[in-house]
Amino acid sequence: MATFISALDGATVAIPIVIAIMLHNIPEGIAVAIPVYNATGSHRKALVWSVLSGFAEPLGAVVGMLFLINVWSPVLNAVLLAAVAGVMVYIAIDELLPGAESYGHHHITIICVIFGMMLMAASILMV
Repeated sequence: MATFISALDGATVAIPIVIAIMLHNIPEGIAVAIPVYNATGSHRKALVWSVLSGFAEPLGAVVGMLFLINVWSPVLNAVLLAAVAGVMVYIAIDELLPGAESYGHHHITIICVIFGMMLMAASILMV
């Protein structure tokens, strides 16, 4: 959704967001592949599930296009981008922090979340 919505606003908005999401997809692919590999012992299954999970984004863009293309406006664009960013932050903090606390690495996780947010902001500012 974020890539589709940002593309409607033009390349100056879309390219930085696409780069930021692309950077996010690297650890996401690893996060999908490692548990599959550990559960099955199969490199092939880990690769297949990792690739399949990557197709969620283009599919989301198509679904977003079908539902939003007729009602799109700059205000709706800004609201949806803010909502997507809020959901990403919420999920990261809601899922990562409790898991980190169970392993005793609460402070390291918070530092990494903040560093990740700074990296995303820097990648957007660089383009």
